[in-house]
Amino acid sequence: MLIQFDSVNEVPINHLFGPLSQRILHLAYDSRQVKKSSVFFSMKGESADGHQYIEEAILNGAAAVYGSSYLHLKSLSAKYPECTFIVVDHVRETMAKFAKRYFQAADEKLKTVGITGTNGKTTVAAYVRSLLTLLGMPAGSIGTTGFWSSTEKLSSQKSTPTTPESADLQYMFQELYHLGDEAVAMEVSSIALDQHRVDQMVFDVAIHTNLSEEHLEYHKTFARYKECKMRLFKQAIHAVINADDEEMGKELSDSFSGKQLTYSLSDDKAADLKGSKLIFSKDGTAFDLTYGGLTYAIKAPIYGDYNVSNVLAAVGACLLLGFEMEQIIGVLPKMESPEGRFQIINGMDGQKVILDYAHTPVALTRLLQEVKKLPHNRLIVMIAGIGIRDFAKMPKMAKVIEHKADEIVVTVDHPGHHDPQAIVDQVMKGFRYPEAAGIHPTLTRKEGVLKSLSLGQSNDIILLTSGCINGAQMVKGKAVPHSDEAIIEEYYSSGRLYRKGKRFPAKKILLKRVKTLTSAGRNNR
Repeated sequence: MLIQFDSVNEVPINHLFGPLSQRILHLAYDSRQVKKSSVFFSMKGESADGHQYIEEAILNGAAAVYGSSYLHLKSLSAKYPECTFIVVDHVRETMAKFAKRYFQAADEKLKTVGITGTNGKTTVAAYVRSLLTLLGMPAGSIGTTGFWSSTEKLSSQKSTPTTPESADLQYMFQELYHLGDEAVAMEVSSIALDQHRVDQMVFDVAIHTNLSEEHLEYHKTFARYKECKMRLFKQAIHAVINADDEEMGKELSDSFSGKQLTYSLSDDKAADLKGSKLIFSKDGTAFDLTYGGLTYAIKAPIYGDYNVSNVLAAVGACLLLGFEMEQIIGVLPKMESPEGRFQIINGMDGQKVILDYAHTPVALTRLLQEVKKLPHNRLIVMIAGIGIRDFAKMPKMAKVIEHKADEIVVTVDHPGHHDPQAIVDQVMKGFRYPEAAGIHPTLTRKEGVLKSLSLGQSNDIILLTSGCINGAQMVKGKAVPHSDEAIIEEYYSSGRLYRKGKRFPAKKILLKRVKTLTSAGRNNR
C-alpha cells in the first residue's frame, strides 16, 4: 500500500523528515520483526525505548519510522535520507490509529465483544466464541489461550500474554474477516487499556466479570487498576455487568449510559439474568436461569458456581447481539470451554492430573473448592510465583494453599529478568511453616511439574496451577518453549511411576483432554 504520510488525517504529525510517501507492506514495533517495506513504531516500554532500535529496524528493511524524539529522528534522517521519519507526540496512540487505517478498519467488519476483569476473562471469551458460532454467527477469539477462528486455533506471534498490541489486533481482525467469521470475543486487560492497545475500537458489547487485586506491579495502586478496567466501557455500545462484584459492579452499572444487562447468582441481588438452584454432577451443572420474568431449566458442561456466572455473562452478550433466549438455551449443552481450564488428564494407577492456570488468590480458592468435590485419595497442588507479575501477590498464594493440600510444590512461572530463587523465596514467605515436610520448592516450571507427578500415589489428584501460557516461559526477554502436557506425557510414558516398590511398564499414553471444564479463569496481561 502506498502511504502518503502527510495525508494520513487520522494521525497528526509534528515533523516529517525524508520522502513524503513510501510503499508499506508491514507494520512492526519490534525491530527484530521488521521486514522490507515496514513501518517501525519506536515505542517506549517499561524496560526499553524503541528509539534505541531504529537503526536496526532500518537495516532490517524499515521504510518509515514513527517516533517521539525530534532530535533523534532528525539526526537519523541525515544518515538515512531514503527513509521517512515522522515525529509524533504519542507513538502507541499513533500505531493504533495507523493500524486501523492500514487494515481498513477491520474491527468494524466484525461484531466485537471485549471482556475485562481479574478472573474469568479467558473462560468467558471461550464461551462467547462457542455460543455465537453455535448460534450461526461464526466467531473467533483472542486472548490467553491464543488466536482462534470459529473452527481452529490459528498461528500467531503473541506480542503480549493476553491482549495483543494494536497493530497485531487489526491484523487478526482482518484474518478473521477473510476466513468468514462474523464476530470476535477478546480479553481486554487493564494494561492493554492503559497502553492504548484497543484505541480506536468501539466494542459492540463489553463484559465485566469481577475485580480483585492484581497487576499492582504495573498500576501501583488498586484505584488505578480499577480506573483502567472502567475505560473499556467508555468504548462500548452495550454492557454486561456482574452485579455480584462489590468492587466495580454497581459503580459500573450506575455510570454506563448504554443498554446493559446485569447478572447474578445471589438471591439478594437484583439482576436481569439470575442463576439459581445449582446442581453439580459428573456431566456438568444444572441450574435455573431467570430472565424477563421467565425461568428456564439449564444443563451445561461446566463445573463450579463461578462458571455458571461466566455462562450468564456469555448469555448476556448473545442477547445483546440480537439472539433470543430460546435459541441460546438450545445450544448451551454443546458449548465448549477453553484450554487449560480444569483440564483433566487421566494418568496411571487411578491418578488424575488437572491443569488449571488459576494464578490469583481468588481464583485458586475457588478452584480448590471444586477440585475437592472430585473423588480422590490425596491432593498434590503446584503453585507458582510469576516473575512478570506483582511480587506482593506471591505470598498470598501460599497463604491460600497452606493446609489445604497433602503436598504443595512451589515453582516459578515466567521468571523474566528475576532470579528464580528470589521468586520462590517470595512465595515461601506466605507459609506459616515453610519448612514443613509437605512443601517442596523448585526453580523452574518443568521441575515443578515433574516433582508434582513424582509425589502422586494411587488415586491422587495432581493439580498444576498458575500462569504457563502460550506454550512458552518468558526468561530474560526470550520465550522458551514449554508444555505441561508434553512433560506429563513423557513422564508417564517413560515408566517413571513407582508405587510400593514396583515399576509400571513403560507405555505410550495418548494424553487427551478428557474433560475441559473451567476454573475461575485467569488473567494475564
